[in-house]
Amino acid sequence: MPETQPEPASPVHSADPGPDILSRILQTKRTEVARLARQEGELRARVEDAPDPRDFRAALSRPGVVSLIAEIKRRSPGAGPIRPNLDPGGLAADYRAAGASALSVLTDQDYFGGSLTDLSEARASTEIPVLRKDFVISDLQILEARASGADAILLIVRVLEDRLLRDLREAAERVGMTALVEVHDRVELERAVGSGASVIGINNRNLRDFTTRLETTTELVGSVPDSAVLVSESGIRDRSDVASLGRVGVDAILVGEALLRAANPADKARELSGVPASRRSSSPAQG
Repeated sequence: MPETQPEPASPVHSADPGPDILSRILQTKRTEVARLARQEGELRARVEDAPDPRDFRAALSRPGVVSLIAEIKRRSPGAGPIRPNLDPGGLAADYRAAGASALSVLTDQDYFGGSLTDLSEARASTEIPVLRKDFVISDLQILEARASGADAILLIVRVLEDRLLRDLREAAERVGMTALVEVHDRVELERAVGSGASVIGINNRNLRDFTTRLETTTELVGSVPDSAVLVSESGIRDRSDVASLGRVGVDAILVGEALLRAANPADKARELSGVPASRRSSSPAQG
């Protein structure tokens, strides 16, 4: 385990709080962070005892193939109940057997019905890396994620100011985790690149109105540096969607609802796995 631990951050104010639902989620996270501050010593001790992190970035870097990050999610504010009674450990093992390269686990309780217990159970059942998918606004949440066994965390550019974005990425890396830095438009992409992100996710869902367009990825892909691992998120329904993304050089996809609403999520994961990917030829975004 790395010896250097992240320093605690003060509560953050969103650079762009967006719609009411996002504002409410971020306020909930600030309350959670305030509670975590009282547990900092315990979290640091648990980080020292946590299992060694798995290499999330390397898991997504399979030449010639679009890697699948398969999601474990019970519900969402926009979609309502999705698979509320899922078994995280069993589902994780099924995803891995079907070809998934990594897992994404929703850990927010109030809005997504998830928990860090879901993450720990999923990770214990397989050897592939696990992303904590949540609204991370403090390095205390990073300590909490690593203490629970997470190998990667999600950083959403839209809700973080530039300095904090970089600080949180560096804090994650200091404890051996990878940051998946999520963007939706060209300005956010430039900010992600400027922050030093090595894994960039393009969310095809607009957090302002929850509309989804796969073209969001294809329109931005040319500005993603060749050195970054590129993940396309949201709105991916079938193998033809994955093939389209693979042709433009997407390295990995993150899929939730298409898997979880399927009669057999493992069969759906198998359908979306192993799709050929072309080599991406990009010009670096300007930060």
